[in-house]
Order: sequence, then structure tokens, then C-alpha cells
Amino acid sequence: MQTSKPETKVLPGTPQKKAAAPSRMGDRIFSKLTLFFALFILLILAGMLVVLNIEAWPAIQKFGLSFLTSTEWDPVNGEFGALPAIYGTLLSALIGLVIAVPVSLGSAIFLSDLAPQWLRRPCSFLIEMLAAIPSVIIGLWGLYIMVPFIRNPVETWLGSNLGFLPLFQGPPFGVGFLSAGIILAIMLIPIITAVSREAVRAVPLTQREAMLALGATRWEMITRSVLPYCRSGLVGAVILGLGRALGETMAVTMVIGNAYVLSPSLFSPGSTIASKVASEFNEASGELYIGSLIELALVLFAITLVVNIIARLLVWSTVSVRGAGE
Repeated sequence: MQTSKPETKVLPGTPQKKAAAPSRMGDRIFSKLTLFFALFILLILAGMLVVLNIEAWPAIQKFGLSFLTSTEWDPVNGEFGALPAIYGTLLSALIGLVIAVPVSLGSAIFLSDLAPQWLRRPCSFLIEMLAAIPSVIIGLWGLYIMVPFIRNPVETWLGSNLGFLPLFQGPPFGVGFLSAGIILAIMLIPIITAVSREAVRAVPLTQREAMLALGATRWEMITRSVLPYCRSGLVGAVILGLGRALGETMAVTMVIGNAYVLSPSLFSPGSTIASKVASEFNEASGELYIGSLIELALVLFAITLVVNIIARLLVWSTVSVRGAGE
């Protein structure tokens, strides 16, 4: 037999204890700490810009905007210009993207939709391992293995059959813009492939099944349903690869030839901003010489910033277009 517990009656006017409010001290500390980390990153970026501008000020003060259009680089006479390095940076990155983007997108589509399960994981692992190889090792391989092959038979054949085009004129040196672009493509393929594969895999399976249920072929399903859905992710993958291509140093320095010239020929040796700074900074003497090299670094920073802004605008535009279509 259970006895009920007598109810305690609260008399009128008796003070009652309020429930203790949960402490928000931890939330406030966490919020302030994350804010500090975010501002600290911006502070590092601002500090880098300030220091680089201070160190490059002698060159900025002397050359002004003519530094961007001049083709001279003469440390003896104190004449410096950035145009050949800017040209080499953009040209080698463009060659690398032209080669890497189709290969990377094809690999990503194969690994996400077409590859059998027993092949998918090993291939993905090997591609991601290629991204972990240090650039100096890839540069050594390019110098001793790839460059002789590029010189003969690739450049020899291109010069013999397509020599009427300015792109394929001149003697086949092996080192030059073409070799730099190919070595960049080798380094970009695993990065673009990995990011693109994740973007393609993020497309819902129901969307694929719906397209196939309507009678579409696998090719139509991929081109009309999968790729438009993950377009923003694919653009981000390409821009991520482009950022890597613009800033790559050691591998490009080993195979580009380090000649400070403007030439339309892909066979010609050239220079990039990163290779120029890396190859000459230890030998630089005098405020003007060092300032010119640091101003080159500022130019590279500006190029990467513009590229990232354009990439962000492209991603926003593709997302807004897809949202309007839906």
C-alpha cells in the first residue's frame, strides 16, 4: 500500500527561491576568443602589407607605375621593371590550367560516377598523394626527365609542323614557358581533382536518379544535371588551382630557364615573379635592388587578390543564376 506524499502549501507572502540562471561566462569568453583570432589574422595580413610597402618604398618612389610596364632588369645601372615577370607568371599559369582543368574534371567525374568501387579508392588515394609531393622533387624530376623529353621530340615536332605560328617558333631549348606550364599542370591536377570530386559527390543521388528515370543517358545525366548543380564548386576548384599556379616557386624556377624576356614563343626561356624573387633575393644588394624584388612580391600579391575577387564574383553569379533557375 503506497502512501501519498503530503503536498506542501506555500503561504501567501512567503519568499520563493528563484531558479539559478545558467552562467553565460563561457559563451562570452568563447565569443571574444574567436573574435580575437579573426582579428589577429587580419592584423597579420595588414602587418605584411605595411612591412612590404615600407621595404619596397625606394623602388615605388623611383619608378612609380612605370615599374609595371618596363622590361628592363639591370641591377648594375639600377633599372628595374616587372612586365616580363608578370607576363611569364600569367602565361605559365594559363598553360597549366589549359592542360590541368580538362584532365582534372574528367578524373573527378570518373572517380565520383563511373569508376567501380574497387578502383575508386586506390585512384583517389594516389591522386591525393601526388599533391603531397614537395615541389622541389617535382622540379628535379622535371629538369632531368621531363625537359629532355619536351626538347625532343615534343618541341622539335611542334616546331617542324606548327612553326608558322608564333607560339611554336624558335629553337627547342626544353626549358621555357611550355615546360613551366606542364610542370604546373602536374602540380595542379591533384588539387583541382580532389576539390572537384567532392563538389560532384555533393550532388544529391536523387537528382541523378530522377534524370536517369526520365530516360537520359549517363552522359546527359552528368552534363545536364550534375555539372550545372555543382558549377560553383568547380569554379572554386579551378581558382584554387590558379592561386597555386601563380605562387609556385621552386619547380617553375628549375624548368623555366630564368631569362627576363618578353616572347610569344612557348619554347622561349622566361621568368615568373616567384622565380625571379627566389633566384635573386640572396644576391640582391642595395635598397633599390631589394626594394624592386619586394615590389615584385607586392605585384604578385595584387594579382592573386584580383584573381580571388574575380573568383568570388564568379561563384556568386553562378549561385544566383542557379537559384533563379530553381
